[in-house]
Amino acid sequence: MTTRKPIIGITLDSEEPGGYSKFPWYALRENYAGAVTAAGGIPMPLPHEIELVPDLLDLIDGLVVTGGAFDVDPGLFGATEKHDTVVTKDRRTKFEWAMAEGALKRDMPVLGICGGQQLLNVILGGSLIQHIPDAIENCLPHEQPNPRDEAGHDVTVEADTLLAKIVGDAKTLSVNSAHHQAVDGVGPDVVINSYAPDGVIEGIEHPKYRYCLGVQWHPEFHISSGDAKIFDALIAEARK
Repeated sequence: MTTRKPIIGITLDSEEPGGYSKFPWYALRENYAGAVTAAGGIPMPLPHEIELVPDLLDLIDGLVVTGGAFDVDPGLFGATEKHDTVVTKDRRTKFEWAMAEGALKRDMPVLGICGGQQLLNVILGGSLIQHIPDAIENCLPHEQPNPRDEAGHDVTVEADTLLAKIVGDAKTLSVNSAHHQAVDGVGPDVVINSYAPDGVIEGIEHPKYRYCLGVQWHPEFHISSGDAKIFDALIAEARK
């Protein structure tokens, strides 16, 4: 176990010219980095340079795949039609796929958050619901109307999962919700670790790896004590 602080790669969002800059620019909410720092790690933002993936993997001890206001290309999980709400960022997805796949091959701890969980599920052989309101009858407002630093609903934590081990005695967690897509089918040996009250899958994991965890909410907001524990566990694994 290393005594130095582990370096945690955090994937960036990307935007076209406008707003912050007249040229293409990267973005990262401060609390992604803050949550890693609070748990004892060193956050390292990752630019979308696909040719640097092997070098970046050599530099980091763990990976956080972040969310964003975009979707995984449905063609990547075998869908023949694309819902009209789907917006893709193909360069970002290609980079994040390569980073996550490479990290898993090294058995490096990987945390997928919101859209990052959805990508992780596709990498592991699963599929996605392209638009929850069209697929789940009487669904919750998963794009919650209240601020993202407040809870939108609760999730039920499945027993005997990595998530259950991480959050301890908590059988439910209050979480925020900022997504219109969700996990549909899961890949071989992927375990569902949490559900929303309307049946939407809220978390996945893969027991083949020491820490391969995805959550549909944003634990970097630290809405419940379980959120901080998710990052604590990531850093603990990254120290090994």
